[in-house]
Amino acid sequence: MRFETGAIHFGQSSDPATGAISVPVYQTSTYQQEAIGKHKGYEYSRTGNPTRAALENVLAFLEGGKYGLAFASGLAATTAVINLLQSGDHVVIGDDVYGGTYRLFEKIFKRWGLETSYVDVNSPAAFEKEIRKNTRLIWIETPTNPLLKIVDIKCLAGIARAKKILFAVDNTFASSYFQQPLKLGADIVVHSTTKYISGHSDVIGGVVVTNNAQVYHDIKFYQNAAGAVPGPWDCWLTLRGIKTLSIRMREHERNALYIARHLAKHSAVDKVFYPGLPDHPQHALAKKQMTGFGGMLSIELKGGLPAVEKFVSGLKVFMLAESLGAVESLVCYPPKMTHASLLDEERQKRGIKDNLVRLSIGIEDKKDLLEDLNHALVKAL
Repeated sequence: MRFETGAIHFGQSSDPATGAISVPVYQTSTYQQEAIGKHKGYEYSRTGNPTRAALENVLAFLEGGKYGLAFASGLAATTAVINLLQSGDHVVIGDDVYGGTYRLFEKIFKRWGLETSYVDVNSPAAFEKEIRKNTRLIWIETPTNPLLKIVDIKCLAGIARAKKILFAVDNTFASSYFQQPLKLGADIVVHSTTKYISGHSDVIGGVVVTNNAQVYHDIKFYQNAAGAVPGPWDCWLTLRGIKTLSIRMREHERNALYIARHLAKHSAVDKVFYPGLPDHPQHALAKKQMTGFGGMLSIELKGGLPAVEKFVSGLKVFMLAESLGAVESLVCYPPKMTHASLLDEERQKRGIKDNLVRLSIGIEDKKDLLEDLNHALVKAL
């Protein structure tokens, strides 16, 4: 079964009781058991729910994985992976990551005795050099948030395998449609399903996908024990969004490439970060490990923060908001929004400048989007 067909049908057969073609919302907390120790596969909805099971199965399929585990948010999914570790363990992390991921490692798990090192995502050798005797995990995003760097998944997978440590990839920006890290050697894939997977700004969720049976069983235990699971309505909304994932991703990319090409020539724009542009430093790598370049791009404006404020105030179609990956176009100011948990000095060191703006390109008419951006950029000059 191919991607587009599986997104609609895999693990989502018609309801045997009624013939309903949409997976039912099993809005129940518990299940009647036939006898002590004898049930029909479900005992309590924190442990398992049929609507959630359908979602987990199709998400695993889309990533080319055997096992999927759904969570109440992307950060809950990330937390589940980190809980594979113990106090005293060490993690090597790419230096360009979502601010919430950084906050989780540095403000929560560091207090529990977890050690972290951040390295240049452009250098696989830097990852290998930073590995210690107590290193248990390599964690990356690709494309990265917010600078759209591309990390060599296959190369890092080889390093992790040789050192016998786990390798996790946050695949949120690319989506399962444009990139499948498990096929490139990753052990674990994480998504904020809030973003492209659901795609409509109406649900919060996350997923962990793996082919490693031990990893699956350990995270499954954590999922049940900690209980940060999505409710059945959240699962159903995500299932509905998945059915149009392939169509939406093609439109996101088409619009993003169109806009990136125009912004690269605009006098108010100092720099465009988009892996689909030939002058992107990892353009060739993106073409090699991805089947498309996605709908995210970032820009640096000439004129610093005052220009950013004028630009954002001039937008009419693009909305200033956290999040990304939905049908509507959004603009975000990383230094004060998604990456506000980093100190100014830390942000600057990682290349997140005061004039950086992140754009999540929606599926509206591309000319309307460009006109909106051009109108706002005139104000920023």
